[in-house]
Amino acid sequence: MDFFSMIAAISQNDLSKVVSPVIQVCNVLVPVLLSVVGAVGAIWCIYLGVKYARAEDQQEHDKMKKSLKNSIIGFVLIFVLLIMLQIGLVVFTDWWANYNV
Repeated sequence: MDFFSMIAAISQNDLSKVVSPVIQVCNVLVPVLLSVVGAVGAIWCIYLGVKYARAEDQQEHDKMKKSLKNSIIGFVLIFVLLIMLQIGLVVFTDWWANYNV
C-alpha cells in the first residue's frame, strides 16, 4: 500500500486498510523483539557478572556491581514494556474488530 492509497483510505474513513498492516507487522515484530531482548539481556548480564566476579579492587567491584544492577533493571523494564505492548495490541485488535461491526 503506497502513501496516496493510505491517504485515500483515511479520507474515506476506511481505516481498516491502514490499521491491518500495522497490526500484522506488530504481531510479527513483538515476539521477535522479546526473543532478541531476552537473549541479549542474558548474554550481557552473564558478561557483566563475570566482570563483577573477576574485579580485583573495591572500586572496580562497586562499579561492576552498579553496572550489573542497572543493566538488569534496564532489560527487565524493556521486557515488561514489550509484554505490555503485546497485551495492548491484543486489546486494540479486539476493540478494532468490534468497532468495525
